[in-house]
Amino acid sequence: MKRVILAGVSALALVTMMGAANAADLPRRQEMPVKAPLYSAPYNWTGFYLGINAGGSFGRSKWDGFGSTDTSGALVGGTIGYNWQYNQTVFGLEGDADWSSLRGSTTCGGFSCETKNDFLATVRGRLGYAFDRFLPYVTGGLAIGNIKADSPFTSTDNTRAGWTVGGGLEFALAGPWTAKVEYLYADLGNESTGFGTNVDLHTNVVRAGLNYRF
Repeated sequence: MKRVILAGVSALALVTMMGAANAADLPRRQEMPVKAPLYSAPYNWTGFYLGINAGGSFGRSKWDGFGSTDTSGALVGGTIGYNWQYNQTVFGLEGDADWSSLRGSTTCGGFSCETKNDFLATVRGRLGYAFDRFLPYVTGGLAIGNIKADSPFTSTDNTRAGWTVGGGLEFALAGPWTAKVEYLYADLGNESTGFGTNVDLHTNVVRAGLNYRF
């Protein structure tokens, strides 16, 4: 009986040792390779661009001695500019020229007096802070446009130089395209009508733009 038990224990030990040896000889399961995340360089705003813009304007025009009138109209035109980026700070120079339908009329001593603006151009500096593909900015500089003042007694149409300030947000689309929304306040100063009355014009511009970067 003891011989049977001893033989069984020996056989079990032998089988256990053989199983451990076979397991040691099996190849280890290879771990699946992990792909490194794709690197995406931060967007760089440096470069030259051309674009188009369109929107609307609204403001006030005052006829000295008579009163003032609300003005409103549409704007559409072209844009040209260049940006320099240093770290996240973006410096830029931008110019635009727009056709304008801004106008408004008031009563001058029982007669109708009308103020019109047919074109508005600006040359501005821009200062922005880039959040990768988003660029909020402030802007300001020179505004150039005509003030056309019509009344039953006289009509003048002269180009005036004034100033403009504002701000906006530009964001990068696919490829070389960017889009922006922008607000500008423009003051074109006073225009003399020739019979002792000055007409001023200041306006608010809200517009969107689409640019192509080279």
